[in-house]
Amino acid sequence: MNKRIVALLLPLAAAAFLLTSGIVTQTAAQTSEQGAVTHNKQAVRTGYAPVNGLRIYFEIHGAANPTQPPLVLLHGGGDTIQTSFGRILPALAGERQVIAFEQQGYGHTADIADRPFSFEQSAADTAALLEYLHIEKADLFGFSNGGTIALQVAIRHPKVVRRLVVASALVKRDGAYPWLWDAMTNAKLENMPQELQEEYLKVAPQPDNLRMMHDKAAQRMRDFKDIPADAIRSIAAPTLVVVGDADVIRPEHAVEMFRLLPHAQLAVLPSTDHMQVTARTAWLVPMIGGFLDAPAAN
Repeated sequence: MNKRIVALLLPLAAAAFLLTSGIVTQTAAQTSEQGAVTHNKQAVRTGYAPVNGLRIYFEIHGAANPTQPPLVLLHGGGDTIQTSFGRILPALAGERQVIAFEQQGYGHTADIADRPFSFEQSAADTAALLEYLHIEKADLFGFSNGGTIALQVAIRHPKVVRRLVVASALVKRDGAYPWLWDAMTNAKLENMPQELQEEYLKVAPQPDNLRMMHDKAAQRMRDFKDIPADAIRSIAAPTLVVVGDADVIRPEHAVEMFRLLPHAQLAVLPSTDHMQVTARTAWLVPMIGGFLDAPAAN
């Protein structure tokens, strides 16, 4: 397997290490909330939320709309907001309020050294962050590992979820190609895409934790357990399932998810690999907007 392919997989497997998103410079302020800044003509508020022993870094793009819940972005493994959603976030924020945050040990959010990464814990942290922000219900857009986390939020904390967009998400081990798991077996920091390493080092409060972040992310993937089919069927939230036709997730897996979810739509993006999924803004932005704004089905 050539190094380019390993790099494309390592992210997803090693924690879905390949994504895209929008950057806000870290400040040294120790207060929970920081001042508003302007980003692509959208007001952006940044802060740190005390959640489950963490200080979770978050960004709120745009003003709240009483007729429309905010859209919460969940980044992929090994990522930051910037690397997962940098291309698409400004366009999404032009239409609705967008909340993005960085999970335990990622980006601006410091780690808890003796707490492993888990999809279930990340789902609990997501729900707790929404509670801290006084948001009763939100739409969730998760990419890669973030898509798996979004599904866990819908399963474990269904009252906070209105609609879901899950892109390149994994719910069963056989949903990824076998070579992904082979690559995960001996995942090394040295094989992590350089752009992800550089972005972490640029914003992390503890840059020396890069190797710990990588190793914990890779271990989460090695420990991946299938989400039971009945749990997927229990998700009442309408869900848009997105996958690239050249993704590290098999298209058949996305179709299987689409069949299991009670209220689902499916989009397969042509000529699109894992790293390109959230950069397909011309396709995704109107697609996501139409899905989120559609009237509720009877």
